[in-house]
Amino acid sequence: MSFLYNVLGILALILVSAFFAVSEISLAASRKIKLKLLLKKGDHRAQRVLDLQENPGHYFTVIQIGLNAVAILGGVMGESALSPYIFSWLQLFYDGPALQTVSFAISFSLVTGAFVLFADLIPKRTGMTEPERIALAVAAPMTVCMKLFAPLVWFFNGLADAIFRLFRISVVRRDDITSDDVMAMADAGAQAGVFLNKEQHLIANVFELDTRGVASAMSSRNDIVFLTLGESEESLYAKITERPHGKYPVCERDSIDTVMGYVDSKDLLPRIAKGSKISLRTDPIVRKILILPDTLTLFEALERFRDAREDMAVIVNEYALVVGLLTLQDVMSTVMGELISPFQEELIVQRDENSWLVDGTTPIEDVMQALDIDEFEGWENYETIAGFIMYMLRRVPKRTDKVEYGDHAFEVVDIDNYRIDQVLVTRIGGEGRTA
Repeated sequence: MSFLYNVLGILALILVSAFFAVSEISLAASRKIKLKLLLKKGDHRAQRVLDLQENPGHYFTVIQIGLNAVAILGGVMGESALSPYIFSWLQLFYDGPALQTVSFAISFSLVTGAFVLFADLIPKRTGMTEPERIALAVAAPMTVCMKLFAPLVWFFNGLADAIFRLFRISVVRRDDITSDDVMAMADAGAQAGVFLNKEQHLIANVFELDTRGVASAMSSRNDIVFLTLGESEESLYAKITERPHGKYPVCERDSIDTVMGYVDSKDLLPRIAKGSKISLRTDPIVRKILILPDTLTLFEALERFRDAREDMAVIVNEYALVVGLLTLQDVMSTVMGELISPFQEELIVQRDENSWLVDGTTPIEDVMQALDIDEFEGWENYETIAGFIMYMLRRVPKRTDKVEYGDHAFEVVDIDNYRIDQVLVTRIGGEGRTA
């Protein structure tokens, strides 16, 4: 057999090996989400690839048979094809005792290098770049190969299945997508420029709705503006003028714990504009209010809002005491993050690169995100940054009290009737201690 025929034979084996290599990596790397999108667009080849991913045993058995057969033939043919010609060429310069060994080593290196580069490395890297497109192209010829090698495939695949069953190893490919997977893809998309950073934060905030409690977004008990049934008209005018809101809870007595409903500003303003008298006790404008427990997550609260067709709810604890007020806007502010209303005061204000002024009622999750802290100690025992400081101090704080945690120092700078109003956070180097 001439040198040309030998070289052509090696090239043919390299092409066959490259086909099997790219087929293997493309099927393994193809993502079901993209394949299903292609199927919806009318590319029926995607269904064949999805079927192969569900039961890949025969597919990979054919690939391994092909790769091993080609490797053996390549070794036999390569040594016999090139060694005599390399031997003759080297003999022109050297005719010593090691000539046979040297010619064999060069022949072996050339054939092995060609197979590694062109039959394995380049095809697999190509298959990783466009796995779905290549998988669609090779699915049909691989199906033909599975039929041609059916007896061998049945034998080897049966042995492999028996070994898997013996060691109780699952052969079912799982493609369950979790919220962590989506977050990782969003992060990769942001780094690649597909998503804006704000879009990435928006996706993260949406998934946090199922883990954050209602207390992390609600207005606290002390901040609730409410009306009472027996309140005078002058008092009603003053509250509505000084602290305007879309809706006001209505209580039987001068205590938020006696809440019985709410009144919409749209029902009050026409009466005020006409100069009509307002009496919550006589005018039938008090509506039934939604009551939610403080154990709900924000996602569960959204479902309650949807079912009740309301956008405001009073939050109560296990003792039926009102602990806060939650509105649909509060939940949306949590989702939108920095895209808050211009009339809403920011809870976290960054003073410079290493310091922040934080409102005491700021949800601990927001503080973790702003300061890039993975987790606070005992975070399940409190909802706000004020709660964290009290948890660490183990007492009611006073001004200038400081807590050092990790690389940050949390100093109480303002107290309002035993309530932490403002906290100054500075970045330091520390192990986590209280003062």
